[in-house]
Order: sequence, then C-alpha cells, then structure tokens
Amino acid sequence: MKKNNFKRTSLAALVLTGSIFAVTGCGGSDDAPPPTTGTPPPTEPTGLVAFAPSGNLDADVTWTDYGVPYVKADNMESLGFGVGFAFAQDNLCILADQIVKFNSQRARFFGPDAVPGSGDSENLLTDFGFLTLGIRANAEAGFSQISEHAQALMTGYAAGYNKYINETALADMDPTCAGQPWVRDITPIDLMTYAQGVALLPGAANFTGPLFLAVPSNQSFVTSVDGQPVSLAFDPETVGIPDTNPTEAGSNGWAIGSELSASEKGMLIANPHFPHTGNQRFWQFGIEVPGHLKVVGGSLSGMPGIINIGFNENVAWTHTFSTASRFTIHRLTLDPNDASGTSYMLDGESVPMTTQTHEIQVATGAESSMTLRKTSYYSEFGPVIVIPNALPWGTDQTGQAVAYALHDANLPNYDLFDHWLGMNMASSIEEYKQTFVDYTGTVFNNAMAVDKNGQAFFTDGSSVPNIVPEALAAWGANPLYQALTQQAGLFIFPGDDSLYMPQGTVPFEQAPQLERTDFVQNSNDSFWLTNPAAPISGVSPLWGPVGNQQSLRSRMGQKMLTEGGSVDGRFTREDLVDRLIGNRNFLGEAVLADLMAQCEAQGATPVTMPDGSTVDITPACNALGLWDGRMNLDSQGAMMFREFAFEFNRNPQWQVPYDASQPTTTPNTLAANATVLQQLATAQQRITNAGLDPAASLGSVQFVERSLPDGTPSGQKLPWGGAHNVEGGFNVFRSNMGNDGTVLPRHRYPLLPGSDLSAAAGGYHITYGSSWMFAMEFTEDGPVADGLLTYSQSSNIGSDHYIDQTLLYSSEPQLRTLHFNNSDIEANAVTTLNLTGDSLN
Repeated sequence: MKKNNFKRTSLAALVLTGSIFAVTGCGGSDDAPPPTTGTPPPTEPTGLVAFAPSGNLDADVTWTDYGVPYVKADNMESLGFGVGFAFAQDNLCILADQIVKFNSQRARFFGPDAVPGSGDSENLLTDFGFLTLGIRANAEAGFSQISEHAQALMTGYAAGYNKYINETALADMDPTCAGQPWVRDITPIDLMTYAQGVALLPGAANFTGPLFLAVPSNQSFVTSVDGQPVSLAFDPETVGIPDTNPTEAGSNGWAIGSELSASEKGMLIANPHFPHTGNQRFWQFGIEVPGHLKVVGGSLSGMPGIINIGFNENVAWTHTFSTASRFTIHRLTLDPNDASGTSYMLDGESVPMTTQTHEIQVATGAESSMTLRKTSYYSEFGPVIVIPNALPWGTDQTGQAVAYALHDANLPNYDLFDHWLGMNMASSIEEYKQTFVDYTGTVFNNAMAVDKNGQAFFTDGSSVPNIVPEALAAWGANPLYQALTQQAGLFIFPGDDSLYMPQGTVPFEQAPQLERTDFVQNSNDSFWLTNPAAPISGVSPLWGPVGNQQSLRSRMGQKMLTEGGSVDGRFTREDLVDRLIGNRNFLGEAVLADLMAQCEAQGATPVTMPDGSTVDITPACNALGLWDGRMNLDSQGAMMFREFAFEFNRNPQWQVPYDASQPTTTPNTLAANATVLQQLATAQQRITNAGLDPAASLGSVQFVERSLPDGTPSGQKLPWGGAHNVEGGFNVFRSNMGNDGTVLPRHRYPLLPGSDLSAAAGGYHITYGSSWMFAMEFTEDGPVADGLLTYSQSSNIGSDHYIDQTLLYSSEPQLRTLHFNNSDIEANAVTTLNLTGDSLN
C-alpha cells in the first residue's frame, strides 16, 4: 500500500488515564447499501403469553445449591426479567463489556489501544469494524422481524439487568467494573446488537483488521472530522489471515438412542470446551412458564432466558463447534477504466463500490476525546477487506488488479432467539428437527439431540453460504481459485460473475443430517463420521471435509462408543459420567506399551539429537513407567507423556498410515525409530529446563488460578485433573493465553515454545476446556442428570459461587446432581426472591 503524504494528527502517544466523557460511536452513510430485509415474524406458539399484562413484570427466582437460579413466570417478558437480573448478579462485567464492544464504543471508554499507549489501535479496529459490518443498524432493522416472544424475552432481560445495576449497592457488585461509566442501563436493541455480534464470532468478527485496512491506496485509514488524515502507530503488517476459531472452541457431544441405552430411553453427553474467562463463558439456570415451558441447562453470556445446551421433559440437546465455513471471500476484478480502483466488473459490466462513513469518539485522556472518521467500501458480495501479503486491493500475484470482499452468511441473522426457543419447546425429535427447517439460528454449531423415546438426531446447523451447485462445480475445476483457497486457508470464489453470489444460506434439506436409534456423536471433526455405520457425504464442500483423518479426541470418543456400556454393551448414566470425566487419552492407550519397549531397548544409552548432542532419557522412561495411563490428579508421569505428545504431534511416527476406509483405527502402531526417542528426549529437556520433575503427578503441575479484580494472580492454585487435545483426551483442558474477547483484566503466564507448559507458572495454567458439562437420561419419572460448570456460576470474586464448583472438581473430577423437578428444586432451595418491576415498553 502506498504511503500518503498528508498533514496528520498523531494518535501514537494517546494514553487513557482515567474516566472519560465522550459521545457514542455513530454511523453516517453516503451511497449506503439498501436496508436489509428479513423474513416475516415467526408464528407464535399457541397460548404462551409474550408481554407482561399492563407492563407489570413479575418473576419468582429460586437459587439452589451452587447458586443456580430457577426462574418461573407467567409470561416471556417476566421470564426474561428474572433471568436478566440473576445473570447480572453473577456476571455483570462480562455483558457490560460486550455491550460496549458490539456498539463500537471501546475507544470511547478505553482509548485507541487495547494495551494503553502501545499503539496497537485495537479498539479503533474493533469499533470501526463492527460499524462497517453494520450490526447495530441490522439489530434496529431486525428487531420487529423476530417473534413477539423473542422480543418479550429481550425486553424483560434488559429490564432485569437494569434493575440489578440500579438497585444494587456498588459494594455488592463485581469490583472489576462496579461504578465504571461503561456499566449502564441497556435496551433490547443493545441485546439484539450483541447477538448479531456473537453470530459473527466464527466469521466476520475476526476480520476487523482487514476491514479497517480496506481503503484505496491514496486514502488515509482514518481522518479527523475536518477530513485531515490522522496517523496511527498501528502497523498494517501485523494484520494477517484471521483465525476463525481464535479461542479454539471445541466440544464433545453424544446422543445415545434406544438401541445403546440400558433403559432404552434417550441419553445425552454435553461437553462444550470453551474459554473459562471472557465472553464465551456458560452460565447455568432453569426456566419455567407453567403449562408451556420448562427447561434446565446452560447458555452463553447474555442469552435472554433461552437455554443453549440442556433438556426439557421430552428432548435433550447439545452442540459442538462445526467445521463448516460461515463465510466466503470473493475476488473482485477491478475496472481497468476506473483509476480510483473503486469499481469492479460483474457480469461484464462496471459496478461502482458503495461507501459508508462512520464516526467514533476516542478517549485521549481523563477529560478529553476526539472524533475519528472512516469510510468503508462495499461490493454486492459484501464489505471490502485487505490482508497485507495475501489479499490486496491492487495488483495480485497474477498481475491482475483486484480487490476482495467478505460475505458472511450470518450478516444479519435474525433467527438466533427463535431457533433456540423452538428447541427449548420441542416435545419430540420431529419438533426439534422442524426448528432447523424454520430457522438457521445455531450459527456455527453441530447439533445433537435425543428424545425420551430414544430417537437420536444430528445436523450441522451452521449458517453456510448457499453457493449454487453449478458454481461449486466450476470453482472446483478452476486451478486459480483452488490455489488461492489452499494458500489462504479460506474459501475464495470469483467476484466477477453473479453465479457465485450466495443465495442466502444452505437450506436444511441440503445440510448434513442423520437420525439413528444407536447413537450420533461429534468431537469437532466434520459431519462425515457422525456414526461410522452411516457415513454422511454428498453435501457442499463448505460444510467441511469428507474422508479426512480424524483427530485423536474424535478417535477416543469413537473408541469408547465402540467399547459400549456396562449392561450387555448398553450404556447407563453412570457409564456416561465415567466416559465424560474418566480422563482417558487415545495416544497413551495407542503407543505407551511400544514407547516403553523402546525405552527398555535404549536403556542408559544416551539419545543422539539432531544437533549432535546427547540426552540420557532415563528420567523420562522412569516417569512413564509410573504413569497409570490416565490424566487424573495422582497420575505420575502424565506431564512427561503430554510433552512427548506435543513433540509427536508435530511429526507423527506411525507404522501404519491413515486409510480412509478404516478411519477410526488408522493410523496406528508407534514406529520404532530414532525420531521417537528424540521426541521423548526433547520433551524431557523442556520439563527439566523448566525446573520440573518428569515424574511429577499431574495434580502438582496442572492447576486453575483465578485473577484478582486488578488482573494480578490470586496465588491460589487449585490442582486440576483432565486431559488435553494433544494426547487425544476427551475431557480436555488447556492454557488459552490469547484474547478472551473482553477488556477485563486477567493474568497470563508465558508459555514455553511448542507447549502449554509454563516455567513461570510451574506447570499448566488452565483457562480453557470442559465448561458446562452433563450426562443425562430420560426415565419414567422425567429427566435425571449429573453435571458441572467447571469455573462456577459467578465471575464476581465477592460471590459465594465464584469458585464453589471449581473447588468441587479440583478435589476430584466429579459431577453433581442437576435439579429438574420442582420438588427437587424446592428441596434444595437456598434463597428465593419475588422480583417485580415495570416493562421497558
């Protein structure tokens, strides 16, 4: 990109020093794209009242053991009211931060940089990025298009949240954000905006940098109000190809049907692997509108009274992160007759890009701010993006003048709330399936469900751009676009032919799906082997691969399903609990015996390394000799094997290679060679150089440690059992030291290269993994379940439920009883509260 020589105002040294007053980010438009139109409001379920009569909100909240709220109300608005209040009590700061983020107000409150004074300009990229994507405008346009029940839930939720912040003493709020100017009343449109942002998390939300860079070569990224270019310390070269799963979201899900259930009734394992801090925390609760709706489960932050993963009397459901692509990139051919580079060729005709100009307020000090302005560019495929050294706006590696546009199938997505609400109300698998016909609101998830009769069902419910078959065939045969796609790791399609224009989202009948009475499962590999007895194929390549080698975690799950349960091969609920938290790992079961044989053969002879040095691997071999093969608290040598697994993962040494005709059993058999011994030696060196003992028990080196409100370590390290993806665990945890989606302070330990081990931490600092998990079955007396929220209900350090479930698991991996029946809820009630208030309508 050419450098521009203009008079500039500098933001390089701006530092936020205190509370700031500034006005909200806003958007203006010149040549704005036409307003988005949506589907008519969904049909209302019969008899379920949406809004509170006369605007009088009334909800009863019962908190049971571990601080789990059960909210009962006679209408949906009051239900949302109770849930919003209870959530704010536990996790106020998370949602307050996210409302600021998706309303493009980060720079207003926190200045231009994520790290103050660093010049990273991250808050500018975030604010302008979401303005470019138009999520606030979409929320305003789409609110009237969702059902009255969804509108009522959000309206009530906002009222409950507001009631909490207006009627709670600052001393009783989370000290991380209590009294901050960015903790304010919210509106239903704020929640709708937040939901539109969440829908983009696996797609466009990761392109705020490329969206920011998308300006013609003779223009500045941002200007002052009077049009003067403003210089930034931000380095455009730091913007690379986005990671579309930056928090490494993953999960396991099993839906066990009548053939594999000891009771012949449906059973389910729910095991999402999500960050333990930040905007993707789950929260457990129950909801009831007598005679219409009764559900128990957990949801992501800010879900207004709807359960994401849970069960009702008839159906249980869970989800896992999908391999599908929710977006496509389109390569625009620029019009050679337009020197500005802002027109492109489509179907042989020149089409001018449209623009929108946005403004944000940026804090420059405790009592000062400035307005920044930016113009964004749009094609008919979507907004224009630039990724240095990959996706230019200008001449590319073929010598053509091009630009690139982003199309996200979730931009907008007005189905989220009504889809999940439909699941919550489903009374059978058929009704559950119908929600996928009616809506595309699960955004980025595989969905697994089972009903009480043992009908199990799988589909990938992701919003996938609907590229017509003729276009897919032409794209698949085009060497240029296959090479571009492979190089970028993103689906890149032509942008000069309307044939490639996505036609909405792929309809349900063309999505991967499978219904069985034995099982369906997923552990984040593609839909292909949902059940190896009935492989799925014949769908758009945008859903993910077919015939691919499975991850070790997927193979662990498939292995446990093949082994079956304790009652003539059928599973009991106790079996499911064991499979969920038994802390087995596939790689250890596959190679430990052979690895020990190589240790024995090597003896005390040092291993010669690639650089010519030698390493005595006796300590590693002795540690592995003590290992019980599990990843439990008292498993000695578990760290030694994990570090070997990290090395093995970089260069797998299998004797039998992968065979697509035997995907669950290949590759197999550890190779007996010098490379394997060098991998073991490297792992041993990493551990000993960190000052740790290869034979240490896992509980002495793997721990959870919370941050204090100022982001410093608490010093309380809780021993933690559990496996890791790298060794093929099922119940997995890891150190996620990246951005957790919030600006809330937290401490992070530096990790050693090539590992999750931290010498500074003295082991593995767990911040990610199994989160809201349960094993349940339907019985004659209703659903029965054991579960746990590993990081506990509340992120407020002053709460009694800040760390109680965490302590339970830390003492020994275990679940607790989940309450569904009202008699059980009442028997375990700790606190009850009748909440009343006025509607925001």
